[in-house]
Amino acid sequence: MNVENAVLPTGDQIQTLLGLGGDQPIVMLNLLRFHDRAAYDEPGHPDISGREAYFRYGEPMRRVVESHGGRFLFTAKVDALVIGEVEDLWDAAAIVEYPSRAAFVAIATSPEVQAIGHHRKAGLAGQLLIQCTQAAG
Repeated sequence: MNVENAVLPTGDQIQTLLGLGGDQPIVMLNLLRFHDRAAYDEPGHPDISGREAYFRYGEPMRRVVESHGGRFLFTAKVDALVIGEVEDLWDAAAIVEYPSRAAFVAIATSPEVQAIGHHRKAGLAGQLLIQCTQAAG
């Protein structure tokens, strides 16, 4: 299995997500890997950890998600890998519920999220974002 941590989705990944259709709630499983030190593109930011930069994005993002009917279900520090093997373990995990796939894309591309996105980009060394839906039964 090849694992590629990325910071942004490709256009094809967004189109695939939207092509799945349906208006049921979805859940996004976030596996996050932080830079040791934040990597801001623009000058003038304090020298902070990647984790701290990401949380400057995370708290405002929570408010945006909740204002659009979504909710943060779980956030945690990753402690250990119990089954399987990866070269580098992620630093944190989060599970966020959105009203639908279209709502997720609308939120992710909203001006509110664009305004705080530089903190996310500066903090993340990579991420896996896995879209899930509730299984029947």
